[in-house]
Amino acid sequence: MAAMRRLLTRKAAAAWAFVAPSAHNPLPAGLRQIKGGRARRAYSKLGLATRSERALMFQIRIHGRGGQGVVTATELLAVAAFREGAYAQAFPSFGSERMGAPVVAFCRIDDKEIRLREPILEPDALIVQDPTLFNGIDVFQGLRSNGYLLVNTNKSFEDLHIAAQVAKIPAAHARSVSATELALKHVGRPLPNAALLGAFAALTGKVDLKSVAEAIRQAFPGKVGEANVAAATDAYEAVAAEPAVASA
Repeated sequence: MAAMRRLLTRKAAAAWAFVAPSAHNPLPAGLRQIKGGRARRAYSKLGLATRSERALMFQIRIHGRGGQGVVTATELLAVAAFREGAYAQAFPSFGSERMGAPVVAFCRIDDKEIRLREPILEPDALIVQDPTLFNGIDVFQGLRSNGYLLVNTNKSFEDLHIAAQVAKIPAAHARSVSATELALKHVGRPLPNAALLGAFAALTGKVDLKSVAEAIRQAFPGKVGEANVAAATDAYEAVAAEPAVASA
């Protein structure tokens, strides 16, 4: 914190102030933008996003557990977007890497170069690879009012006790898919990441299924890749055919 304070004082003292983190201050490290071009330049120096920059890019946060391929999912999604001519960024949060521990990873997609390095606090889309996470952490934190939700489950949102949160976003933006079952069927292992990316393509339209398939094949050549592509394709078709979820 002291080092960051010195950097701000040196680079943009007139445009920045330190404040306590709160619901009105979503930025990390208690930073708040005051005004002016010097503040925007300071954001860039620190790898932070201005409000307008965050509004233009599409940001995805993926929640899962160690061993489910959460980080791989963001990397594949970034490659798929890159293949379509977009700029993309993928990175994990820092934390325990042990099997079964909660894991979060992030992906950004934009039509211009992405210089940000901050965690995604206000995602446009949430992908939840393990629904048991709803019991322990606030997965919905920061999700935009017009955001997307994709959950790996064969249960209803009511059964998961998240119907109230789901009702805050458009009905057509919330879907579930049995990604683990599709992975077991095609891949023979409970790795839901590839299937969820196919479902994500159907739900949001931010990437094409073809690009997702090419990214999977690039990462996993041969039979393993084709099996994951089959899982992604089945998930895509399931979500594309599913009617909007009616929230209670």
